Amino acid sequence: MAGDRNERRDLASRLKSKDFTAGIVGLGYVGLPLAMEFADAGVEVIGVDVDGGKVRALKAGKSYIGDVPAESVKAAVDGGLFHPTTDYSALAMADTVNICVPTPLRKTKDPDLSYIVGAMDKIVNYLHKDMLIVLESTTYPGTTEEVLAPMVEEKGYKVGKDIFLAFSPERVDPGNARFTTKNIPKVVGGVTPKCSKVAATLYRGVLENVHPVSCAAVAEMVKLLENTFRSVNIGLVNEIALMADRMGIDVWEVIEAAATKPFGFMPFYPGPGIGGHCIPLDPFYLSWKAKQYGFESRFIELAGTVNGHMPHFTVDKIGEALNRHRKAVNGAKVLVLGVAYKKNISDVRESPALDILQLLAKRGAILSYCDPFVPEVREAGIELSAAPFSAATVRKADCVVVVTNHDAFDYKLVAREAKLVVDTRNALKGLSGKKIIKL
Repeated sequence: MAGDRNERRDLASRLKSKDFTAGIVGLGYVGLPLAMEFADAGVEVIGVDVDGGKVRALKAGKSYIGDVPAESVKAAVDGGLFHPTTDYSALAMADTVNICVPTPLRKTKDPDLSYIVGAMDKIVNYLHKDMLIVLESTTYPGTTEEVLAPMVEEKGYKVGKDIFLAFSPERVDPGNARFTTKNIPKVVGGVTPKCSKVAATLYRGVLENVHPVSCAAVAEMVKLLENTFRSVNIGLVNEIALMADRMGIDVWEVIEAAATKPFGFMPFYPGPGIGGHCIPLDPFYLSWKAKQYGFESRFIELAGTVNGHMPHFTVDKIGEALNRHRKAVNGAKVLVLGVAYKKNISDVRESPALDILQLLAKRGAILSYCDPFVPEVREAGIELSAAPFSAATVRKADCVVVVTNHDAFDYKLVAREAKLVVDTRNALKGLSGKKIIKL
């Protein structure tokens, strides 16, 4: 661990030479990959998580995050560079602390900062002069300065002089082998210019590209813009899909043709709904904050409405498809392929598949699912274990619904063996027949 701070250089200098100890609070999809980047750069890391099961797994050299190999965890632990714990007091030895905890929405669509505030409540007990704290959890503009800074100053420290405080939005894309924590450009903004400079120095030592901005509020707004951009464009293409369905036009062919334009168009694709911790939630953080300034964010609200309707549209599509085959949803055997919110990962947070399963259950369908990444589902009133993906499993179903287009599924087998297919992802592209119904 770090030596006697009274005899050491200032924090910025130590960050440049990697002579510091990093602390990370929250060892999930954001915190654990970041911890591994620090360890890989030779920086000692204290990882704090309230989940004792996760901490025990990490201490044993195991990983529960698909993008983090167990070998990396084991090497970091065995090499004395990674110290997972449930004890916040370990942060007394840290020079920097990254907060990577969840930021859900309440049922009223208001931001829930309880995880951030709860973590900070504990962190401030172990503050020391010349310490950097960076919030990475997605939140509304103003959180770092309006919520966290007062908590620091209540302990008698001056932000920008004694303690450095900044925000840096996480941009993790689970399952993306090309863009990782290491090479995704890192935006960072501090409560003061000195805070920005110190935080940028931290990341430059371990990541490939750092983009400083003028203040924490700008950095907070950056993440919300990124995901609101996606939400609005997905909402647009979903509405086009609904329109094309009424007109009998293949929306996938339309998008493919439009994407040939080399300028002025960026392809987005329709689907059964949006999932994950970011895109379904982040735009509402922005619209909530906008209302405090008397601004109504119409695009954001409308996109949320359109995207939220897609699981219902999908279930209606399943009902129509079964009806054409003289079957009712009630009593029909429906096999869902993929329940994670996106392909090739295990994350089911906010997955539209959960809504689809719940809606089908209410209509009386006999449900089963296949997902090589999700062995069981125990959410939204649904309790199911994954069925093996095989020709026999596909043949048993009255209707197969492609909800998450994992690469592991053999779609030619699905097209060949299924009695009826509703494809929400264009996974059966190039395969046709009366039994294949596209979104």
